[in-house]
Amino acid sequence: MIVTNRESWLHFVFAARGTTLSRIWRRLTVNVAFALVMTLGHMAYGWLDGRDVTPLPFTLIGFVLGIFLGFRINTAYDRYWEGRRLWGQLVNTCRTLARQLQTLVGAGLGDAALAERRRRLVYLVMAFPHALRMRLRGEEAMVGDLAAFVTPTELEQLRGERNRPNALVQRMAEQLDEAYRAELIHPMHLSLLHQSLTALTDIQGGCERIANTPIPFAYQVLLRRIVGAYCYALPFGVLSPLGLMTPVVVLMMSYAFYGLDALGDEIQDPFGSDPNDLPLSALCRTIEIDLRQRLGEAELPEPAQPHHGQLL
Repeated sequence: MIVTNRESWLHFVFAARGTTLSRIWRRLTVNVAFALVMTLGHMAYGWLDGRDVTPLPFTLIGFVLGIFLGFRINTAYDRYWEGRRLWGQLVNTCRTLARQLQTLVGAGLGDAALAERRRRLVYLVMAFPHALRMRLRGEEAMVGDLAAFVTPTELEQLRGERNRPNALVQRMAEQLDEAYRAELIHPMHLSLLHQSLTALTDIQGGCERIANTPIPFAYQVLLRRIVGAYCYALPFGVLSPLGLMTPVVVLMMSYAFYGLDALGDEIQDPFGSDPNDLPLSALCRTIEIDLRQRLGEAELPEPAQPHHGQLL
């Protein structure tokens, strides 16, 4: 899903849905509660009198931590943007392949059986993005949704496939080769059509590379240990100069560091169903509408609409 709200500046300031607050509010609450206890203890009982810690280490560590978090956010966003670029390429490749199928398969012939052959091929192209979405989101159990695009026999074959997008490409290639043997496709045109099928496979491989290669575990562990230690140690460095304002400052700093860490988690896997993930279902619907229209169908599905300000 992806958040699509376009509201005022104040709305974004106070928004909670679709933000990292839902991920970090527990650790943030505990952190601020700890700072509040330390502040009250210091003010009422002098817990830290004579044991002040200079703020310099916190300044230096905070600077380095900011660099680490910035690198994590950039890495996560690169994955997010690469995923969006691949799905944008998928939209264009499906449109191109549908156009090629309708103009290069049996060019100049108006036979009804040939028109049905073209339609079946275009429907397989429609099925590919849906199958890829299911694979990337772990929704293989929803294979029945492909029934609108494939024959009952093809659907049963797909149920037994572990890699359904690849199986659909294979099926398209087989049908194109059948059309070539029936002299419905020129040899040069067959090569162009197979190049488009190869592009579909390359897009799938790029998406799987992102989905199957997480940010290294050791990096995430190190970063979270340092963030946690810094946020809990922060009251010791600011109690003396800030006094009762310490919990407020700890809240702001902890929200910044925890929030940046959670934001990296939120966007590092762009194909999931979190509020800020890519709207794969909406993109699939866009492809389906475009291809059905190219087939001349009058009854088109409605474009995907935001639900509670989010596209699926």
